[in-house]
Amino acid sequence: MFASLSVRRFTGAALNDYLDAVARLRMEVFRDFPYLYDGTMDYERKYLQTYVRCPQAVVVIAFAGTEVVGASTAIPLQFEEENFKQPFISAGFEPAAVFYCAESVLHKDYRGHGLGVRFFEEREAHARELGGFSHYAFCSVVRPDDHPLRPTGYQPLDHFWHKRGYRKHPAITAQYVWKDIDQDTETSKTLEFWLKSGGH
Repeated sequence: MFASLSVRRFTGAALNDYLDAVARLRMEVFRDFPYLYDGTMDYERKYLQTYVRCPQAVVVIAFAGTEVVGASTAIPLQFEEENFKQPFISAGFEPAAVFYCAESVLHKDYRGHGLGVRFFEEREAHARELGGFSHYAFCSVVRPDDHPLRPTGYQPLDHFWHKRGYRKHPAITAQYVWKDIDQDTETSKTLEFWLKSGGH
């Protein structure tokens, strides 16, 4: 089943053919803990247009044959929303020097086959080709250990991220609003950032 796995980078209008497939995958994967995201196709389509419009952005897509089974997004931080940029500015970083590895989603049947590593490799390679970045960054959502929807035996990805060279910076956080699957209204979540020096 995995012999036909492939990974490709897409930028600009080349993304349009895959946006709905990526949107559906994001909605499926992000429903799980810790994100618990109750998304809509309308929102996802609008959100993903950010990557179509920004020529420096990239979406790395994993295929099983022709089926989209994973996707990973990245964009220079200067083109992100203000509430993502401001924590870095406050911490003394210049947004134009930070390459933001926004999200990775991978269908559960295709985990454990190296695609998560490839997502980081491809996004960082894209940043190096663009040039001018001192740091790579991404964020993770903060959830309490006793959250009612936390699965038994849940293991966060901290060890995986450490192996990729990223370190948590608890002083750099942002607030972001979305609707959880067990809630009636949107609520604000705390996101904490992980950073890696460019060229490492």
